Amino acid sequence: MDLYFLLPTISTSFIVISAVLVAIGWILIIKGRKEAHKKVMIAGAIAALIFFVIYSSRTIFVGNTEWGGPDDLEIYYRVFLIFHITLATVAAVFGLTTLTLGFKAKFAKHRKWGRVTSIMWFFTAITGVAVYTLLYLLYPGGHTKPMWEAIFGM
Repeated sequence: MDLYFLLPTISTSFIVISAVLVAIGWILIIKGRKEAHKKVMIAGAIAALIFFVIYSSRTIFVGNTEWGGPDDLEIYYRVFLIFHITLATVAAVFGLTTLTLGFKAKFAKHRKWGRVTSIMWFFTAITGVAVYTLLYLLYPGGHTKPMWEAIFGM
């Protein structure tokens, strides 16, 4: 396994871990275990941050992986990728807002934001795993390129 495969595998693992921790945190708060909920959600945020650091570093220093699959599927992949990137960005902003509301003890707003944020985060993780699966398992062989070239096929 080379570095070009290892880093995406590690970063994708952290986003999955983050989503699992959010699910556990959701269960904990339903059971009324506030302190455990807080600890697990902070751990989920840290896992998401680790993902972001690995992904950003890889993008800056190595580049993003180019689509390696069939030409007739490329447009569908690109639309899906742009959807995933947009969803991940919005979910991250919602996540930061939800965490801030929790830390400021604005629990009514935190609860409302948290429900939406959790669902978005689950879909972000699922679509992230789908992108990983397409690029590294189903259609391996794409070369790394600067971020904008990989996303828009330039």
